[in-house]
Amino acid sequence: MTPSHSSRSQDPASQSQDPGPSSAPRLGAATDAFFAQPGSPPVEWHVLEGVTPYEEALAAMEARVGAIADGRASEAVLLLEHPPLYTAGTGARDGDLLDRRFPVFAAGRGGQYTYHGPGQRVAYVLLDLKRRRQDVRAFVAALEAWIIATLWEFHVAGERREDRVGVWVRRPERPVAPDGATAEDKIAAIGIRVRRWVTFHGISLNVDPDLTHFSGIVPCGIRGHGVTSLADLGILASMPEVDGLLRRNFESVFGMTVDAPSVR
Repeated sequence: MTPSHSSRSQDPASQSQDPGPSSAPRLGAATDAFFAQPGSPPVEWHVLEGVTPYEEALAAMEARVGAIADGRASEAVLLLEHPPLYTAGTGARDGDLLDRRFPVFAAGRGGQYTYHGPGQRVAYVLLDLKRRRQDVRAFVAALEAWIIATLWEFHVAGERREDRVGVWVRRPERPVAPDGATAEDKIAAIGIRVRRWVTFHGISLNVDPDLTHFSGIVPCGIRGHGVTSLADLGILASMPEVDGLLRRNFESVFGMTVDAPSVR
């Protein structure tokens, strides 16, 4: 049995985002700050305990995005972990699902296949771009900058790539690629959707997941590169420690946050 969910909408302002080739260099997008207009309320910061079913998280996001767009709620970030599962973005290719070993969900976000599971910090980022910048490429760049700044707290040098959304880590201790390039692994994925200029879905940062679980897919449709985690790099960090650093660096890029009650 394969549960599925689609968040597609007939609203013309609803769109999935997987920034790809463009006439303008992707890495040219500004990443230093993505603040809201003066006077905007702080972003609510939710941390959900345990593992959250994917359907439950989607329902929470859908409800909150509608409330934000209608002016009935403030922006929010939801931090959580999922049980093992695969999600398929709007660009997912059938051939990239190699082993249906976990439930597969049609996510409605941009991107292709990705894995979520325990030990991976998922952050769903629900921001109103009308209060910030109506520039999706700059928003994605800001998400990457947020992750990179957080990784640097652990002395991990995360990097962006022109042709690959997400954050990458060089692995010079491994054999070089067939083209002679230094081997590198993905440590964080990004997939977003925008509806009525409110963002949802977001990022996933590998803290200490079971990396063998990624073998059932071609992660993000990218062949020739692997995946890594903080634990795989020899860094033993607790989820609360990671959360604290994510919050501090989020505020540096996106602005102030405030504690919020659980969405459960």
